[in-house]
Parts: sequence; C-alpha cells; structure tokens
Amino acid sequence: MYRLAQAAREGKASVEEVRLSPPLNSESEAGWYKIKVSPLALGAGRACSWSVADVTRERERQETVFQELRHAIDFLDHAPAGFFSCRRNGEVSYMNATLAGWLGYDPSEAGSGGLKLSDFVASGGAALIASVAGSAGEVHTGQFDIDLKCRDNQSLPARVLHSVGFDQDGLPGPSRTLVLNRAPSEEPAEDPRAAELRFARLFNATPMAIAILDKSRRITRSNAAFARLMPLSLKQPDGAACSIFAGILDRDHAALEAAIADAFQSKSDISPVDVGLAGEGERSARLFVSAAEELDGNGATIYALDTTEQRALQSNFAQSQKMQAIGQLAGGVAHDFNNVLTAIIGYSDLLLANHRPTDPSFQDINQIKQNANRAASLVRQLLAFSRRQTLRPQVLQLGDVLSDLQMLMRRLVGEKIDLELRHGRDLWLVEADVNQFEHVLVNLIVNARDAMPEGGKIILRTRNVAAAECAGFNETSLVSADYVAIEVEDFGHGIAADVKDKIFEPFFTTKEVGKGTGLGLAMVYGIVKQTGGYVFCSSTIGKGTVFTILLPRYVPDETHASRSAGKEVAAPADLTGHGTILLVEDEEAVRAFGARALVSRGYTVLQAASGIEALQIVEQNSGKIDLVVSDVVMPEMDGPTMFGELRKRGVKAKVIFVSGYAEDAFSKNLPEGEDFGFLPKPFSLKQLIEAVKGKQ
Repeated sequence: MYRLAQAAREGKASVEEVRLSPPLNSESEAGWYKIKVSPLALGAGRACSWSVADVTRERERQETVFQELRHAIDFLDHAPAGFFSCRRNGEVSYMNATLAGWLGYDPSEAGSGGLKLSDFVASGGAALIASVAGSAGEVHTGQFDIDLKCRDNQSLPARVLHSVGFDQDGLPGPSRTLVLNRAPSEEPAEDPRAAELRFARLFNATPMAIAILDKSRRITRSNAAFARLMPLSLKQPDGAACSIFAGILDRDHAALEAAIADAFQSKSDISPVDVGLAGEGERSARLFVSAAEELDGNGATIYALDTTEQRALQSNFAQSQKMQAIGQLAGGVAHDFNNVLTAIIGYSDLLLANHRPTDPSFQDINQIKQNANRAASLVRQLLAFSRRQTLRPQVLQLGDVLSDLQMLMRRLVGEKIDLELRHGRDLWLVEADVNQFEHVLVNLIVNARDAMPEGGKIILRTRNVAAAECAGFNETSLVSADYVAIEVEDFGHGIAADVKDKIFEPFFTTKEVGKGTGLGLAMVYGIVKQTGGYVFCSSTIGKGTVFTILLPRYVPDETHASRSAGKEVAAPADLTGHGTILLVEDEEAVRAFGARALVSRGYTVLQAASGIEALQIVEQNSGKIDLVVSDVVMPEMDGPTMFGELRKRGVKAKVIFVSGYAEDAFSKNLPEGEDFGFLPKPFSLKQLIEAVKGKQ
C-alpha cells in the first residue's frame, strides 16, 4: 500500500496485488485484491482514481495449477522408472531423481551443460541410441537393452525407450528417454524375461559386431558393436528394416551378396568378405557370414571385424618395404655410378692439366667435366632418397633458418603468389644439416608454386608438437615424441589419391617431359628420414595440398659435442707432396686415375684391388707406408675390416676412406676413438690431393 500511496502523491500510475485477512467479504479467511491507482487531470489541480478488483478465485486457480504441476514434477522425479532428456549436442537437459540415484549423480548436474550422454552411456549404447532416425516432422522411438555407466564405474543393466522428434529440416530435436532398471535380482532366474535380458546384455556387450538378416537382406537385429561399426539407421522412415548393403560400398556388394546367398543355402565354410564401409573416411571390415534359423524362416548372421587399422598398418608396412627396396636399389645404382663419374671427372682433370685454355680441346674437355658434375648432382639426390649421403647436422633454430631463406623463397614463388610465414612461438631446437634442410624447403615451395600456375597463396607454418599430440596425425608409423612441425600449404589443384601414394618414389613425376626429374620429393623423403623425422602429405582435389615435416626435438646433454658444418679442410696453396700412399680400390678406372693424380703431385703410390691384397702389400712394405686411401665397399674384405686388421698388426698409418655412401653408414663399424678422413665420391683431382694433404 505504501508504493501505491507514493505513486498517487507523485501523480504516477501503479498496480499492486495484495492479500487481505480478513477479506473485504466473509466468504473466505483471506482474499487477494488488485488495486490500481491512476492520475487524473482536473484543470490546474491534480487528483487520482483508485480501483479495487477481487482476484481471489483467479489466484486460487493459479495455486491449484502450480500444486498440480509440482505434484507432476515430484511424481516424475520419484517415479519407479528413470527419465532423461538430451539436446542434439549430447548435453543432458533433465534427469529425474530416480535415474540420478541409480547412477550416483545429482539431478542438479543436468541442465547446466556439465552432464553429457557419454558420461553414463557407453559408446556401444550411444551408437544404438543414435541409430534412431526419421524424416522431417516425425517422431521415432527405439527400444534397446544396454548397460549404463554409474559414477563409480559400476554397470547398470537397463531397458531404454528412446524417443526423438525431427524438425522441418530433418534434424533431431530434444530427446525423451525412459529407463527401466533391469537388475538381475528383479526377476526370477527361470523367468523367460530374465533369460532374454541376460542374452541382450551379452549380445550388446560382445566386442564383435553381429547382425541378423532376413531373406530380403534387411537387418532384423544387431548389437551395439555393429551400430558402432556401421553408424546407419536400422529403421527407414517408413518403419522398414534397413538393408545391410546401405552400409557397404557399391564395389563390394557382389562379393557380399554371393556370401549371403551361400548362407541361405546352408553352406558351410563360407570365405570371409573384405568390404569397404560407407560414410566418412576410408574404413573397412571383414565380414563372416553363416546361416541362421530365424522364427520367420531362413536367415543369415553376419559377424564383422573392423579392419581399418589393420589395413592401414599393412599399407604402411608395404609402402615402407617398397620404399626401402627402391632405396637399396637407388643406393646401389648411385654407388656404381659414382665410380664411373669419379673416373670421368678425374681423367677430365688430368686432360685439363695437360691442355691450355687456348687449346681447341680445352673447352670440350671442360664440357665433359661440367656434365659429369651435373650427373653427380643427380646421384646425390638418389643418395639422399636412399638415406646414404653424408649429413653435417648442427643444432638449429628453425625460425632463424626460415628468416634467412625468406628472400630466396619469395623470389622463387614470383609476384603472382603470396608467401605467408607463420612462425610458432618458442620453437624447440632441432638437429639437422642446414644446407640439406634448405634444399627440402626450396623443393616444397617450388612444388607448391607449380601447383598454382595462375597465382595464389602459400602458407609456411612452424609449431611445436608435443608427444601427446602425435595421435592426432592419424599416422600409424609416427612414434610418439616431441617434434617441431614445418607445414607447407598451397591452394592449388590438389593431388589425386592414386598419385599421392607414389609421390615419394624416385623418378615419379606428373610434370611435363623436360620439366621435372622425379627426384625432388624423393630427396625430401630421404633427407627427412635420415634426419630422424617424418614427412606426410594430405591433399584435397580442387582445394590444395599440405606437406608436413616433423623433426625430432633436440635436447642437449652433457656429452654432446658441438658439430659444425665447417669440417672441410681449406685448400692448401701448395698441392704437391711426398710420401708413400697405399691406394686400395676395386674399381680399376678409379684406382688408375687416383694413382696417376697422386704420382703427378710427387707421391709414391702402391696399388691394391682389395683389402686382402692391401694387407699383403703392407707386410711387404713394413713401416714404409705413410697414408692409406681406401674404398669402403669392396669384395672379399671391405675397407673398415681392413682398417681393423691394420691396427691389429700395429700399423699406425693414417687412413682416408673413399665412398659414395654416407660417412655414418660405415663409421660405426670402426674401432671407437679412431681418427680417419673421409672423401665422398665422385671427387675431382683437386679434392683428392686436398684430402691427402689434410691428413699429412
């Protein structure tokens, strides 16, 4: 009444409902009245009107409805059956007290977004519930016997009646689900309903997917594992059962139909059928089909195993074996070719030394040497793929490397393409050969450019990848560890799936003749693998391609000795020398060139075609040999074995190994702590003499 009086004094309108006891009449103990005050304009004066309406009966009707609603809610909350409602995203909007008590939850947890269907329904049960489907404007109900998960991880057997309506767009709306507690003690063990419950629990709990078909190949019954494997609606909008072929790729229908037909003829030992599953992603399953007598006639039972992961592992293993075999072949070819190139380059140097630049033959000989060097570059790419080249790893901060390389990359992509660099924060260190890593990046950038001939955008990203994130790459070959990721993304034409499986193979190219050697990505693959990393490719036709490189995180330790790329010995001004050198090389042309080159510079050369012959020469020239220059791979006895025998016999001569393979490939076979030189094939006359002078 105070607020009404205040409004009247201020000339404002106001309405209040008040309870008066006793009421204005004597029909009840108390009454409700709506009192309204309104201002009135009376010339220069001010007045207000008051009106009073009896609303007691209206209030009593509202109270009655409220009490009935409270009783209904109380009845639903404490009914002998559980009930919950779920939103489309899986959030539980309501759970009655009965179900909450069974599961060990507080009813208030529902509705706030803190409780989800997955919290108390296992994945198998969730798949069955999700199988209830319908058309726009319809309501469909499914009945399932599943186990619910209690908060204390105990199981609660239950029969679930799940009802869901579909909006005008065919999307599911909020669901309404009735839950019946089917604890084993509820019914006598001999009761048929108890037996049916035990079977339903066993049927849905088995990890093998099972489905029963009728003569028309429709699924009459299936378990939770089958619903997980094939997430399709088991009922069509018209209420008919769904065909088994709805979940199978078209290419495999004929093979599955043949197996089902054999089952209906009661044949035994039906061969399993490997099929592809419809839906997102490449998924597969192996189906075992057998005859099954149903109440309504002949039927067939299908037992299914998910083989997606197994197939991925088999595919990765086969690809790894193929790449390893190609790598071994490429490495062997490169090794033999290096011997040929060493002879060509070496004899070219000998000829050039005997011709003046003004001689007509000088330029021809020089052309031979230059083309031999070009061939040597291709061989190095083959060795990179086969992971047999010598790397000079050093600790790198990738952000600094990319910044140094940025100007070169921008010139490579041209003006029509925008190159965007996105550096991750606080990148971990990696250990890699900086020169080879730059080759990898340049190759990927050039490929991305070529994928967008009309122009576009290339994004180069770096970021840290913790071990816990490795599973997200969905690559079975990836070992969980800390990595630094480098991603090169283009928005070009994409790579077809059948082509993507071959892109890392040497000499495979999709470019026009004369525009690619097919060794670029093979080199990328080999360098990354030899560095201990991984390289993956994901591509979508018409949208673009992403190459991802993962390099292991470098963690320094106390025993780590810093490495530098500057191991090369600077060329001495004087390339002549003296002393006795034992040259061990099984390739006659290379051995002859090396001997002539060393003799021309003042050295005495003893020649051996194998390790065994070299040991015999050492015995005959005890104490006279100053340096041994030896090939690594030789018949009868290889270089490292010969080196070990020399040390056993007390020969202290220094050794230079010559090989077309990486230094790391054989150094592990040498005695620990031994000092030796290394000269990679192919080499020139000058490089040979510099290596010899560097060990004297």
